[in-house]
Amino acid sequence: MNNIDSIVIHCSATREGQNVTAKDIEKMHLQRGFKTIGYHWVVKLDGSVERGRPESMEGAHCNTSGFSKTAYNKHSVGICYIGGIDKEGKPKDTRTPAQKDALHKLVAEICRRYKIKEIIGHRDTSPDKNNNDKIESWEWIKSCPCFDVVPEFSRYISK
Repeated sequence: MNNIDSIVIHCSATREGQNVTAKDIEKMHLQRGFKTIGYHWVVKLDGSVERGRPESMEGAHCNTSGFSKTAYNKHSVGICYIGGIDKEGKPKDTRTPAQKDALHKLVAEICRRYKIKEIIGHRDTSPDKNNNDKIESWEWIKSCPCFDVVPEFSRYISK
């Protein structure tokens, strides 16, 4: 994959505290017809980071049918943190302190290797239905990653 200039952060949409691995996600993705796991990186509950598909391979983490006009898989690195759903099954930022720390370190490291101009959450790829150049909560196709990525990670963007 050439011209990586974006990072898209996702959640696994698994319940808070449910321990899932990159291998578990890969099995789910294979069942859905993927060639391998769709994400490039997975951040586990304990903050350990597992490699998904190689960054040299186009991602399969950002379905564009019904989403943004931009084909993010072609130019982004997909990162998934384990969690995103509370005990009752509702969207929630369930990141552990270790996951938050690991996500920041991983994003910073990716930004050192590529000229990243955009770091967004999966929900931020939803269509801008009122064409005001903002993706508002009522426009989200899904809540993933269940927190507001842009203000938290914008400091890593290449100037």
